[in-house]
Order: sequence, then C-alpha cells, then structure tokens
Amino acid sequence: MAADILTQIVQDRKAAIEERGLSFGYEVPQERKRRLHPFIQEKGVVLEVKRASPSKGDIAPNLNASETALAYQEAGASAISVLTEEKYFKGNLGDLKSVCDSVDVAVLRKDFLIYPDEIDIAYKIGADAVLLIARTLTEEILQEMLLRCASFGMTAFVELRLEEDLQKLSAAAKKVPEAKIVCGVNSRDLKDFSIDLLTPLGFLNEIKNALCQNLSVIFESGIRTSQAASFAGSLGFTGLLLGEAAARDTSKAKNLVSSFVNEGETKNAAQWKDFALKSRQRKKSGTKRPFVKICGLTNLEDAKSAAELGADFLGFVLCSASPRNASEDFVREASGYFKDKKDAPFLVGVVTEIFSESGKIAMRLLKEGKLDYIQLHGIKAAEEFFSDKENLFLPHYCAASLGQESDLEKVKELCDFGEPRLLIDAKVGDKIGGTGSQVAENLVFAAAKKTPLWLAGGLSEKNVRDAIEKYSPELIDASSLLESAPGKKDHEKIKAFFEQVNKG
Repeated sequence: MAADILTQIVQDRKAAIEERGLSFGYEVPQERKRRLHPFIQEKGVVLEVKRASPSKGDIAPNLNASETALAYQEAGASAISVLTEEKYFKGNLGDLKSVCDSVDVAVLRKDFLIYPDEIDIAYKIGADAVLLIARTLTEEILQEMLLRCASFGMTAFVELRLEEDLQKLSAAAKKVPEAKIVCGVNSRDLKDFSIDLLTPLGFLNEIKNALCQNLSVIFESGIRTSQAASFAGSLGFTGLLLGEAAARDTSKAKNLVSSFVNEGETKNAAQWKDFALKSRQRKKSGTKRPFVKICGLTNLEDAKSAAELGADFLGFVLCSASPRNASEDFVREASGYFKDKKDAPFLVGVVTEIFSESGKIAMRLLKEGKLDYIQLHGIKAAEEFFSDKENLFLPHYCAASLGQESDLEKVKELCDFGEPRLLIDAKVGDKIGGTGSQVAENLVFAAAKKTPLWLAGGLSEKNVRDAIEKYSPELIDASSLLESAPGKKDHEKIKAFFEQVNKG
C-alpha cells in the first residue's frame, strides 16, 4: 500500500465508483422513511459499527450491524457511526440501512465521500449525518456538500487535522450559513495511521475561534480503554467517536460511554492543553527543533542557565538515593523564580517511588502547583501512582526503561491506558535513569510507532544532533552527561548541547 494510505483509499474508491456506480450496486430507496435526528448537540459518544480497518485488519468480521447498533443504543451511545467503505473497512450501504431501521438515535454514514450525490444516497437510506474529510475535498466541493446537507437538514460532520483544512471549511461555511456543522479532529493521522492523543486538544480552541464558540467538536480515534475515554472526556470535547474498542467487545460499550460523558476538566487535562498548544504553535511555525528537558538539577544557578539557553522542561529528581536528589527547598525556590515569567519552562518532579518520603514531597509540591508535572520513572512509581484513581487528575507522565523487546509491552499498556506522552529511557541492569547509556535503535523506532517520541538516555553534546536527525523526537531529555559532577551541571556542555540542538 502507498505511504499515504488516505490517498490510496480515495483513489481506490474513485475507481470502484467508476466501475459500480455511487451506490456500489445497492438498491437505494426512492424516499426516506426515517425521521431526522440531531447529531451530537450535547456531550455524548458516537459508537461505530466497524468490521475492519487498514491499520488493525479484521476487528469484528462477523459483526451483525443491527444487533451491534442496538447494543450501542442500550449502552447509552448518542449516535451510531456506520462504516460503509467496502475494501478496507468491509462495510456497505446495507449495514447503513440495517442500522437506520433498528435504532432511534442519530446515525452517521462514515465513508470517504467525494461526490455530493453520495449525500443524497445517505439521506434516502436514513442517515442523519455524513462524514466529510476536509483533506480529501476541494473548497468548492466541500461547499457544495455543505449545501447538499443543508438542503436535507442533515448534519455535516467535517473532519479537520491540518491548518488548511480549517481554512477550507471556514471559507466554505461562510457561503453556506444555514449548514449544520459538527467538527471532528482525528488523533489518528490517516496518512500513516500514527496516533497522537494531543493533536485534537491542540486544535480545539483554534476551530472554535474560527467557526463558533458553541460548535460541537468531536475527539476521534485512539481510545481503547475506559481510562483513555475518561482522559478524552476531561479535555473539553462535546463528543467522542470510538470504534475498535466497542466493536471488538460490545459489553465494554456502556463503561466507555459513561467514562467519557461523566468526566470533567482536570488539572492533568489543563496542563496537557498548555503543552498541546505550545506544540501546535511550533508545528505551525515550521520549527523542527524538539522540546528539551534538562534533568537532574540541584541548584538555581544550573536551572537558570538551562532555561536561558532554551530548556522547555526542567527536571528535579526527588529520590533520596540519587546523587542528583533535589531538596524540597530548592524546588520551591526554583518554582518561585520561574513563576509568572514569560515562556517559563515546565517544572517536573521525577520520582521512582510514590510512597517514599521523597515521593510524598513530590506529590505535595505537585498538588500545591510548585511542579507542573510529576514524572513516574519506572514501573513501581507508575503502579503506586495509579493505585489511587484520584491521582489520574494530577499532571503526570510515565517514563519507561527499555532494554529488550518485551519492555515495549509496558509502552503499549500505558498508551492504551490513555497516557498522551511517555518518556523512554535506557535500561541498564536494575538502574532507573541516569545510566549515561542510549536506548537501542530498534527499540526507539518501535516505541515511536506507538506514541510521539520523548527520548532520554545517554544524550550529550556529542550525539544529540545524530539522535535528532535519526529519530525526529518531539522531546529530548539530557542529564548525567552534561555534568561536571553528579548533580552539578557543566555550563559549557549545556551550551554546546543547545548549539547542536538548534542547528536544525
């Protein structure tokens, strides 16, 4: 398959339409018999009738569309999405008819629509909304499709991901003010099917500012567990479109729905929103320089030097056994110094045990707002932190040490859990961090397929440029190799490190 999967799907679909027609041989009713339903006007979940996908292969190949949709309705879904694309998703228009005849909630035809007349077909069968992927449509065709939806009273569910998608929709919508529009942002990039849970969050305010503050915006894809659904529910979206997790096991649907609907904004969500906005601004400006975290800081002089040179994150190890252990007084001093400064770095407390005295100090500083994040370094820290569900509301991320392929299972588990970012570090024996060793290349590439890459382990002024060019990480984390002694930074090394980072 082509590298750009979305383009390949659209090309194949055009060829199939030329051969079989817009209805793909399905006998379309002459008139619609089903009443129109509003599509996602209040917080709710769209569950998907989905047999397969290009990224996952078969998901539920023997799925009965009508029975599945009824189970979703019983589970509290606000709407049902029906995939009607045949080749890659194994759906069809018969599934759409079956679902529309069975349920009394809104139904979305989800497909790669490219012709306005396809909307007529969806309407006659009984759909209340159609998916329009802005990336695949010209502004003129998008405008015509909005107009066609408006003529039927249907909702246009417009998927956006790029800045030009929003510009296209904004221009088209101004010419069709009567159109009912709901927007979606896909955490899955349809070019290569990579997942980034923060992409929708970084785009949310931008969409509302360009179109309407009261606009319903839906978080699409990438949610596989109730914990991940809760995270999505905390981010400020009106809806969640969820496919694979519910389709594989409809018994999980009710819990997935309630987890999203019942979650409100949290401190964790607010902190990730701050990062997501900064990340989006960098991408829009064309900056390829990764975020930089300088870790193992023990004194204000080193922290100020790192920040002045361009550190985006400052890390304080809160572990009494570490030679880089930072005192509570120093962290408070650093927090006071950087507070309210323009473009202040994020302050991170690194812990290996939550229930230790150092861990309790870190949690206290986090709850007081002296730290922006807590970094859960190692499995023990993560397990202790997650043992109390209330902790999930606090700003945090995990660090996983990788030494062999089996360690990647923990990466997958944390991603499925809904952790939007994960720092990977080198695993050397029983040591947790500060090893001065690099993560094996094959493990770095494997981890980067599961989550945007945050990379630590053995980075210095001598090898950081090579790591950036090889892996294109979103964030790099350096500590022990930038020291003159454990816990004391070498300012010349830090300066040389940033010179290499900034070369790109």
